[in-house]
Amino acid sequence: MANTITAGNATNNGASLASDASGTLAFVTGSGAGTTALTIDGSQNATFAGTVTSPTGALYPLSSGTAVASTSGTSITFTGIPSTAKRITVMFNGVSTNSTSVVIVQIGAGSIQTTGYVCAAGNYGTTSALSSYTTGFAISAANVATATIYGSMTITNISTNTWVESFSGIRDTGAVANSGGGVSLGGALDRVSITTVNGTDTFDAGSINILWE
Repeated sequence: MANTITAGNATNNGASLASDASGTLAFVTGSGAGTTALTIDGSQNATFAGTVTSPTGALYPLSSGTAVASTSGTSITFTGIPSTAKRITVMFNGVSTNSTSVVIVQIGAGSIQTTGYVCAAGNYGTTSALSSYTTGFAISAANVATATIYGSMTITNISTNTWVESFSGIRDTGAVANSGGGVSLGGALDRVSITTVNGTDTFDAGSINILWE
């Protein structure tokens, strides 16, 4: 770094604030060469070496998966969700399948859990229905091959490995859909899968992505 301001010295765990010709500012702590704790670049992006803490604990950033085209296959799975995640949001944009099996979301720890869910889902419009599910968190109570799903499902950690879910959206232009439920996992959640109740209907339109925080 071209310009440095130092508090303390190299042997007493001091700290220094340094900038270079590119405009990057670095805050360095510790003795000797020290450890860069924080950098701020010329675009005002800050990078912390550790976590940012608040009075109630550590704060973690909102992270996004990579949107996946839901135009083929019988399931779409997102993995690599960190154990620190406390809330997962699954987003549906014009998603549809080739038949009538209801779209469900399943979560897992090491592998996808396919049992033990408590879920009720409804759709309300020209015709209305209400159904319960034990194999996943459902989008609606019924499905038609021409339906397109828009909306988001929030899956929130309530304690340890127990999660609760709510969905709000539309199944198509003629039906509002929502659901709620809960499930307990055998370990820390690390994956989310979107499929159908029968597991054989295929996706044929739209895209799906997730957020975690």
